[in-house]
Amino acid sequence: MSTDLTAPRWLDEEEQQAWRSYLRATRLLEVALDRDLLAHGVQLSEYEIMSMLSENPRRRLRMSEIASLVVQSRSRLTHTASRLEKRGFVRREPCEGDRRGVELVLTDEGYAAVRAIAPLHVASVRAALTDHLTRAQLLALGTAMQAIADGIEATGACEEVAEGVLPA
Repeated sequence: MSTDLTAPRWLDEEEQQAWRSYLRATRLLEVALDRDLLAHGVQLSEYEIMSMLSENPRRRLRMSEIASLVVQSRSRLTHTASRLEKRGFVRREPCEGDRRGVELVLTDEGYAAVRAIAPLHVASVRAALTDHLTRAQLLALGTAMQAIADGIEATGACEEVAEGVLPA
């Protein structure tokens, strides 16, 4: 992502407060969700991948597609997949119809783990996020975060992360 540093548009006091609140809240949210999942033997980054696979009718996705969805470099995703593989939650298979690609497949054991953890995770999401907002605030947050994601994706920054150009 490129920005013009010659003429900064400084944040005013309210913008600075909003920015700092966002940073603190997102970090606290991630810590809280990760902590609750670690009590069940998985990290948030691992559960995110497993749940995405569980939502796919065939319980499989290309590694490159997963990396894009979770905004991780391919090498970081490979490490996460290796940890999940060692526990028997996923396996890697060549893509059907394209032997050059690799798919991550959720095993029956991994699917059972997602089903067991999902109710606990949604309770954690509610306790850490949604219960602190009105429905209107939550929906506005979702709309705002989608606008941010769309704006960043339009710059090509996500491709840089996937290619390992930027730290993941």
